[in-house]
Amino acid sequence: MNKVRAIELFAGAGGLGMGVSHASFETAAVIEWNRYCCDTIRENQNRGTAPVCKWPLIEEDVRKVDFRRFEDGIDLVSGGPPCQPFSLGGKHRGHGDHRDMFPEAVRAVREIRPRAFLFENVKGLTRIGFASYFEYIRLQLTYPEITKRPGEDWSDHLTRLERHHTHGGSLDLQYRLVTRVLNAADYGVPQRRERVFLVGFRSDLDIEWAFPEPTHSQEALSWEQTHSNAYWARHGIPSPNSATPKPSPSRTGGSKEKPILMPWRTIRDALSDLPDPELDPLTAAKYLNHRFRGGARRYPGHTGSPLDEPAKTLKAGVHGVPGGENMLLKPDGTVRYLTVRESARLQMFPDTFAFHGSWTETMRQLGNAVPVGLAELLARHIRKHLERSS
Repeated sequence: MNKVRAIELFAGAGGLGMGVSHASFETAAVIEWNRYCCDTIRENQNRGTAPVCKWPLIEEDVRKVDFRRFEDGIDLVSGGPPCQPFSLGGKHRGHGDHRDMFPEAVRAVREIRPRAFLFENVKGLTRIGFASYFEYIRLQLTYPEITKRPGEDWSDHLTRLERHHTHGGSLDLQYRLVTRVLNAADYGVPQRRERVFLVGFRSDLDIEWAFPEPTHSQEALSWEQTHSNAYWARHGIPSPNSATPKPSPSRTGGSKEKPILMPWRTIRDALSDLPDPELDPLTAAKYLNHRFRGGARRYPGHTGSPLDEPAKTLKAGVHGVPGGENMLLKPDGTVRYLTVRESARLQMFPDTFAFHGSWTETMRQLGNAVPVGLAELLARHIRKHLERSS
């Protein structure tokens, strides 16, 4: 299989879509309704930023899109259906929230009939309070042709899906679905970001697939910082452990041996070559979207992300995010807001990628994005199995 084609739904600023493109999928369509996100994509298209410059962008409400024109011509459908109904920061209305776009994701799968799909959402979707609805999403994606009847409640539809699932019997269109909560830090992203991923392959392909194993670990970072001191040497700074005895094995994961996996990447790892926008604003101005923003405050529970750890999960909120997730905590105890460029680094966007809009709007785009590197890793793993089946 030489050419593999993909469609991106709910594209946002394009993190998931960029990862899919980097995995050598040809993008047939990118669909997004938010004008600020579309402006960001268009700005990068005008700048010639790869791979966005080649994307066919459709600025439209996904509910108005007829996907049947793409039927049987797409290998992968990907996207992050709006997650506010299931977010810890939302009102937890779930299936009763008009912002729940999973029904549209299922419709896209039903009409396009892709060989595979990749969807992402907040970890909150897997909470016990949403257990039944999460199972409803899973069964709809497994059997997208068993549609909801007019006037039928979602719970009644779930019952029909469960009966079919237990009774068996083949349908023309079925998918083998796996789901897992992944921590982006375990895959080399400089951010502790837990999200649920849903990956499905069309059952007629008879593909066996599992999520790739982690490549990075907290244990390895701890070993480098407290046992070998390689972390500090790499950054050319004195080790805070130099004046103290070597830590016991219990502080380095219980082993004197170097862990097999690579260390979690920290904020310092990701930002070390960027000038500080507060201390050197003239040099910082040479980078896209890298401007200091004042007003950051530290108070109990609102502490920011320590420089020598992976960042806390970037949030789509701004000043009011619960733990100060969009702030940097310096070693001296002071805090400042992360710039848009620094936040983009933590989401693994390239420095050539420009964000359109105010700091508030661009942080919303970044807080909702999928880290580009994690998206690429998953998409490459999916592509490899699709190629084997062709």
